[in-house]
Amino acid sequence: MSRPRPAVPPDTTRSLERTIRGRITTDAVAIAPFGHDASHVTGRPVAVVAPTDPDDVVELVRWARRTHVPLVARGGGTSLDGESVPADGSVVVDFSGWSHLLEVDPDGLWARVEPGIVNRDLQRALLPHRLFFPPNPGSWTASTVGGNVGTNASGMRSFRYGPTRAWVREVEAVLGTGSRVHLGSRVAKRSVGPDLLQLFVGSEGTLGIATEVTVRLAPVPAVRHGVIVPVPRNASLGPLVVGLTRVPDSGLSAVEYLDRGSAAALAEGRKARWPRDSSLLLLEVEAGGPDEAERRISRLRGALAKMGAADGFAVFEDADELWTLRGACGDVLIERYGQHVREDVAVPLARVDALVAELERIARKERVPFFLFAHLGEGSLHPNYAVDPATSAANRIRAATLHAARSLGGTISAEHGVGRVKRSFLTEELGVSAVELLWAVKRACDPDGILNPGKLYPTLARPTRRPSRSPLGWEGGRVRTGSPNAGRSPFPLRSPPGGGRRRRAARP
Repeated sequence: MSRPRPAVPPDTTRSLERTIRGRITTDAVAIAPFGHDASHVTGRPVAVVAPTDPDDVVELVRWARRTHVPLVARGGGTSLDGESVPADGSVVVDFSGWSHLLEVDPDGLWARVEPGIVNRDLQRALLPHRLFFPPNPGSWTASTVGGNVGTNASGMRSFRYGPTRAWVREVEAVLGTGSRVHLGSRVAKRSVGPDLLQLFVGSEGTLGIATEVTVRLAPVPAVRHGVIVPVPRNASLGPLVVGLTRVPDSGLSAVEYLDRGSAAALAEGRKARWPRDSSLLLLEVEAGGPDEAERRISRLRGALAKMGAADGFAVFEDADELWTLRGACGDVLIERYGQHVREDVAVPLARVDALVAELERIARKERVPFFLFAHLGEGSLHPNYAVDPATSAANRIRAATLHAARSLGGTISAEHGVGRVKRSFLTEELGVSAVELLWAVKRACDPDGILNPGKLYPTLARPTRRPSRSPLGWEGGRVRTGSPNAGRSPFPLRSPPGGGRRRRAARP
């Protein structure tokens, strides 16, 4: 039975229309797609708002504080743990129209972008400069830079380049107080206290709403080849990866893994030209030219031969063709099984094989089909269980999977974030004191709990203080809404060189 759509008080709608200049949509059919993301989680927004500029965002946040209506920022809606799904009764802030590349500095290796620019579109816009933005999540054809920042996304090439947080220079944002802040700097390094920018990256839109991002860039390698290596049966994955990482001057930028089921599913569903009866390593080799690429691939082939894993070694001339296939793995499984449990855990490389064995045991115990693909070079695994994610069996599987990763010294999320799905598991990983610290930061930035409620922060079993007037604000009402600093920014605004007000270029 579906939940009734939350009612929108007419005076609330009218006050919103008087507050902002951007488009406001309340039609039930039009806003329905904004009630879900790539996970099984759903929500019922009351409206979708497309703000015109940062000033509009400021007024929208101030309106939300007055009316106690939660806000959820949204880009491509590709999140996998419910991060961009609105709680019932929320207003979705749609940034899909904020998709411009505002400025590029090829010498300084940075670009200033709007948060709604799609990752792939940014890459294409940077090609004339022979530069690229290294984070490449599997959803790069639809996910936005703002969303990448919100979840600290990463992807296949993070083996060499690291996650999104390593490639963000600056963020301009509007906090839940309604204050505008500028976090970070374009300098290569600085030491001015705790890094507030890194606190914002990965916060899933719970501290503030990003209105502009400055990203670091890297030169495009002259040559990028993909390599496919069938994995011998019963081979240990951890030692195989360690052996590859020790190859000198290999140019490796990605070390990926597909189990036999995933490789076969892609061969059938996407006509991938590789063996269907073997698990696979998928590698990327970067080089400054064809000769160097050939030498590096030869070194890798020789190292794999010593480890008994060189049979079937094949080269993809275009690495992106390989990653397009790899990125489709989740979609192929959805086409075959529908929505299912899609997890994201990581362990130290020495524990990878132990985790794989435990994940397979969980699947056997629950009697469900199991598929595994992974950013193996980082010990980052994506176990997939073909079971309805909303069932009790799915809850058991998820809990067992996350506990297995934690018991092996790992994490409950390597790159997807926490969202609504994993928030109840966060205290197990961070501990009560650290979670309380997170809540303190949240209170400072969003004293009324209006920004993306129900995500990331777990409820702590503590005596409650005066609860928020927002029915969707502080879960469990454990923190108060009032603050002697309400409406004031906990972070000072940065003054531009020479003082005075910082001028902002008009949006194209």
